[in-house]
Amino acid sequence: MLTKEKIRKVIFDYVMITVGAFLYGIGTALFSDPNNLAPGGFTGVAIVLNRIVNLEVGTWFMILNIPVLIIGLWKFGLKFLISTIYATGMISVFTNLCARYMSAFVVHDMVLAFTFGGLIAALGMGILFKAGATSGGSDIIIKLIRIKYPHFKTGGILFATDLIVIVFAGLVMQDVSAALYSMLTVFINGVALDFVLYGTDEAKLLYIISDRNEPITKRLLKELDVGVTHVYGQGAYSRRDKKVIMCVVKKRVSPLAQEIVKEEDPNAFMIITSATEIFGEGYKSYFEEKI
Repeated sequence: MLTKEKIRKVIFDYVMITVGAFLYGIGTALFSDPNNLAPGGFTGVAIVLNRIVNLEVGTWFMILNIPVLIIGLWKFGLKFLISTIYATGMISVFTNLCARYMSAFVVHDMVLAFTFGGLIAALGMGILFKAGATSGGSDIIIKLIRIKYPHFKTGGILFATDLIVIVFAGLVMQDVSAALYSMLTVFINGVALDFVLYGTDEAKLLYIISDRNEPITKRLLKELDVGVTHVYGQGAYSRRDKKVIMCVVKKRVSPLAQEIVKEEDPNAFMIITSATEIFGEGYKSYFEEKI
């Protein structure tokens, strides 16, 4: 049963998704698209296809997402994707509307375009993610790839797909400079998105106390490919022995870890704190840092 508090939260989330989609549309229509910048992902593919077939970028973005969303619905269900479906539709609509009715505000300076295009799009994406949605496209594809090949790193898949899109854009548009600027857009977008979502924290340290620690541990190991340690303790009141899950995750992976815990045990006790310096495998080398 939906309480007033839950209804208010849902309304607030969808208002924020709409704002995020609008900002994403501005970043694409007023900065990236007019300057032949293809900033990776389905947005970059849509910009390239627009040069081949004269269909609006937002429309191409929606067309590209439809089959992926259908597969996502089949694999993950409507509950998981409903906010992403809405976000994808709004990005498509706002990208087209901004291109049609805000052309007077188009930025033609390439440096300003890749800088502010990346920043504004990152701000929009950050708002989407915080409201529980994604921009569809490559996010869903990466999740599908990780299910079949869990040893593949999310960051590596994302970088590879963005690089393919940028190279493809450079060949189609025959503009090497635009392709190089597109790489800078992707870089700025990634850095800015990290800052919007996680501030300056290097990583997150999670302590999880749950009666379903084994399923949570298995999913953290398999889906996120992170190290997990079991710390043994005892409840002061109940005197029951407890197994505490402790793990450090990269900041961009933190929301996925939280989602796993939420899905497996909504009543789990979880502490999340910032870890600004981590030494060891997958992070920094203690000896290298001291040299």
